[in-house]
Amino acid sequence: MKSTIWSGIVLAAGMLTFNPAALADETNSVYQAQLDNRIRLLTEDFETMEQKIDKRVPADVLSRAQGIILLDCTKAGFIFAYQGGNGVAMVRDASGNWSPAAFLSANEASLGFQIGGKENVYIILLMSTNAPYQLTEPTIDFGGEASGTAGNQSSGVEGKVTSQEPSVLVYVDSTGLYGGAAIKGGSITSDDKADEAYYGKYVSMGDILIDKKVARTQAETDLANQISIFSKN
Repeated sequence: MKSTIWSGIVLAAGMLTFNPAALADETNSVYQAQLDNRIRLLTEDFETMEQKIDKRVPADVLSRAQGIILLDCTKAGFIFAYQGGNGVAMVRDASGNWSPAAFLSANEASLGFQIGGKENVYIILLMSTNAPYQLTEPTIDFGGEASGTAGNQSSGVEGKVTSQEPSVLVYVDSTGLYGGAAIKGGSITSDDKADEAYYGKYVSMGDILIDKKVARTQAETDLANQISIFSKN
């Protein structure tokens, strides 16, 4: 009899201990923290790159950007290839304020011929006013629009965008503004799973970037502030 009662107590305790909903909430909370940290690390990478005179995005160019993508990716081999990279995108509204961030996955990208293999941080600037709509397409495809000059010409007046230059500019920490860059269609995609986990509900790229159906988090606000600061230097 005592054995039966004790078994019942143990079973009840086990049922109370194992709570699938609580476990799911805890798992999602951990993932949210990881995503928050991802934004903070990208912010640090952005700050580091902007402090390098020969690598940074010129302030006058950054101030005119209508959208920005920050990517942290790993390069391998001779042809530039991303595997498992990730990043975020933000756009400016009519008042010049930055939107909340939408998470991105960089599955495969081609930005030209490179030698060696190492981790790189990329800053992709969308200079045209239709930037938000470019990012909400099912497949983000900049094609041959991505371009720029190479080496230390990425800084100062030589980095200015002219009316003849493409509407997409790519900067990379290892070589500055990339020359003749192209981003293949499908290389950068929306990370819907990350967006849903971070904001606690399903939201599309349009909901985040254009309609602003979610509020900016502190990490996103810090990133937006850093972009604004370096747009004035």
